[in-house]
This record gives sequence, structure tokens and C-alpha cells, in this order.
Amino acid sequence: MTDLYPRLVVNGADDALAFYSAAFGGEVTERFAGPDGKVQHAMVAVDGVRFAVKDADGYDPAPTPGAVPVIVALYVDDPDAVADRMVAHGATVVFPVTDHEYGERGGRLADPFGHLWMLARPL
Repeated sequence: MTDLYPRLVVNGADDALAFYSAAFGGEVTERFAGPDGKVQHAMVAVDGVRFAVKDADGYDPAPTPGAVPVIVALYVDDPDAVADRMVAHGATVVFPVTDHEYGERGGRLADPFGHLWMLARPL
């Protein structure tokens, strides 16, 4: 295996790209749209970590409320600060960032596009 990254399917990829860039301090490094203007592939880079975003279409639907298609685990130096930025840009807290007995400080947030993010760092 040479690479692994999640691909998030959303309704409103450009809004999602703006959210992820602002909330995580990331940069959109690739963006390709089809003739209809919908994003077919975009890549976001954050401190050497990458993930892809695309608009929902007939092949790949966006998650529906209550569905959990994927939970992205993101290890960061300061999960509290990242959680605060996410909330400031429209995310909601599922589980607050706290210290856990298994040796991590972390929590879970839902972004405005239906994806769940676990933010954590080792204690």
C-alpha cells in the first residue's frame, strides 16, 4: 500500500472545501469539476495529511441524517483548538474533547455535511 485517504461525498463540495480549509487550516491542492460544475474530485492537504471531497451524484450519494458512512479519525497536536475551529465554522459536538482512560484526549464532531470526525492526541 502506498497511500490511503478518505473521500467524502457531500452536497455542496465547494462549501465543504471552504469549511475544511478554514476549520482545519488546510489547503485545496486539487479541484476538478465536470461540465455541470459539480466537483468530481478535490484534494485537501493539512500538515501532510490528505483527504478528498466530491459532490454527490447518481453513483455516490451524500450521507443522510442519522447515517454513518464513515468516521474519520484525525490525530492533531491540539484537538481542543481544532474542535473550536470546527464549531466556529458550523460543526456540532457529538462527544466533547476530554481525556480518556485509554490514553488519548479526544472527541467527536459532526461537520455541516454529515461526516463524523474523531479528533485526538495521545496523552
